[in-house]
Amino acid sequence: MYVEVILGKGVGRGASTLTYFSSLPVDIGAIVEVPLMRGKAPAVVVRKVAQPDFKCREISKILYSKPLPSHLIKISEWMSEYYLAPLSSVMQMILPTGVLKKRRKTGAFSGTEQTPIKTEQTEQDETQSKNGKIPLNPAQKKALEGLLKAPSGTKLLFGVTGSGKTNIYLRMAARALSEQKSVVLLVPEIALTSQLVKVFTNTFGEMVTVIHSKQTEIERQAIFDSLLLGDGARVVVGPRSALFAPLNNLGLIIVDEEHESTYYQENSPKYSAIRAASRLGELLNCPVVLGSATPAIDDFYLASSHDSLVTLFEKAKKTAVRPDVKIIDFKKRDNFSKNRYFSNGLLLAMQRNLEMGRQTLIFHNRRGSSPLTICEDCGLELKCPNCFLPLTLHVDTYEMHCHTCGYKSKVPLKCPNCGGGPLIHKGFGTKLLENELRRLFPKARVQRFDADSKKGESMEEMYTQVRDGEVDILVGTQTLAKGLDLPLLNTVGVVQADAGLSLPDFSAEERVFQLVTQVMGRVGRGHTDTAEVFIQTFQPEHPVLKFATNEDFLGFSEYLLKNRKKSGFPPFKFVAKVSVTAKTEMTTLKKIRAVSRMLADKSVFLVSPPQPAFHERTARGYTWEIVVRCSSRKALKDTLAKLDTSYKIALDVPSLL
Repeated sequence: MYVEVILGKGVGRGASTLTYFSSLPVDIGAIVEVPLMRGKAPAVVVRKVAQPDFKCREISKILYSKPLPSHLIKISEWMSEYYLAPLSSVMQMILPTGVLKKRRKTGAFSGTEQTPIKTEQTEQDETQSKNGKIPLNPAQKKALEGLLKAPSGTKLLFGVTGSGKTNIYLRMAARALSEQKSVVLLVPEIALTSQLVKVFTNTFGEMVTVIHSKQTEIERQAIFDSLLLGDGARVVVGPRSALFAPLNNLGLIIVDEEHESTYYQENSPKYSAIRAASRLGELLNCPVVLGSATPAIDDFYLASSHDSLVTLFEKAKKTAVRPDVKIIDFKKRDNFSKNRYFSNGLLLAMQRNLEMGRQTLIFHNRRGSSPLTICEDCGLELKCPNCFLPLTLHVDTYEMHCHTCGYKSKVPLKCPNCGGGPLIHKGFGTKLLENELRRLFPKARVQRFDADSKKGESMEEMYTQVRDGEVDILVGTQTLAKGLDLPLLNTVGVVQADAGLSLPDFSAEERVFQLVTQVMGRVGRGHTDTAEVFIQTFQPEHPVLKFATNEDFLGFSEYLLKNRKKSGFPPFKFVAKVSVTAKTEMTTLKKIRAVSRMLADKSVFLVSPPQPAFHERTARGYTWEIVVRCSSRKALKDTLAKLDTSYKIALDVPSLL
């Protein structure tokens, strides 16, 4: 018999499928090994065909006794067409990397956490779930009814921080499992939402399989085998790749913190897990629930337009309090007479918390000690030799780090350009703030949480100590902004709230609003009778900060949608970014201008002038880009699909496309 297969190995933008013959019967969806050039590759059988008029090679072997679920074949074909991605690169993402390797079978691997962390609330949830009960207050019950009654398809659960969205997720998951249907729970990062993951693990026990980036190739292979070959309903929890777990009876998809940028894959194939989940819901006729306290503005707009929006504005605990928010103007130096990084009021609040046995959280979304190092004599700025981006000083190791590619070097004793100096370090990051807090409060237990945290010092690993009050002051990046419910936390300080407002991105304001709102939501959750937030900023009158500090998402959405409509950005137009990379800047400019002229000739497109990419120069060469907007997704996609591949053009296709 002759069949077409999708390769599970990237082969560029060539043929989407290849034809092979098999001397044995094979099912649609069969995962097989096929010869490819002088080697071999995994592949998935997608259809039977008549004998072609060319010579075909034979399938080497059938790798699994059960075929890949049909919805994964359909979603891979859809993603290839929707995002202009090679079909093989999509399938490569679905199949485990070691699928061709011979391994000794060690039995099923569940992937569940071995030593789950239990809080008082999660222990209560576990006990009640074993009795078939997951508690809901009246507001949660109303929201659950709204999700069940909403039109089939994708629904948005817009619930403020501390409103108890987790228990609604649990109730919907329990309902699906009782019908012998599996559940996928997507989280932006396991580390950022470890409490949610542990609630599911504690509640559903061995039915839960957790996928995360720290698992080895062997562990991921074992999980894939267990899910594909196993029977019964399962709950798969993990980042965006968990969406493609080989579950045979998928009945519910939940996307927590749906606004997070980690749901969009930056490398090929570039895709949005939100849109892929929505499409899977259509294919399987199963509900998809997006949950967030600060939903993405385009998702909020679409859900509102299609009667798929369910709100939950009541805090889960009656003891919850609205935090006292103070906006501190960085320009008024009287506010910082005692310290250049922390305002006088914030310092007093930290001291008061230490005396009362309460905790303080200091948030700054920049790692390291100093993000800029320049020579005072010649003005040279120290940059990464690979990315040509500013190097960040890390005082604890006295090294220069690149936070893009990982390059490290010792701090030079003199300027590498003029031989003079001194070298001046400007700006500040979380490591500098940590050192400053240790100096200011020598008896306090200060702990930093960010991507530079040492082994054993991540929030996931230290959660029990933090929850029990063994840390007095937490300082860190977005690791601390979401997913945390700490009973002793009384004060949040945002060191520089406007840091992201000046980025050259139409979504910059949205990200700042989301971060500030999320970090504010760490306090006032009902554990303490007071809560306070200090927002330090150079732009105290900026509307985004005012909307955030007033917890006014509806006002912010009206403001942002008005601006987006006026400037022609999503959700009112479809947008794509076209970038060109070449070894020399002259070649890059020549090619990007040619593409720009070709697209600008079409009246349906709005084309931005060519501009340097955010990472303009890397080891691969120079990158320039243009932004293309159009009111017709089909017209935009069809035109982009015809671009000359010899230009080495990269397409960045956002979620709405």
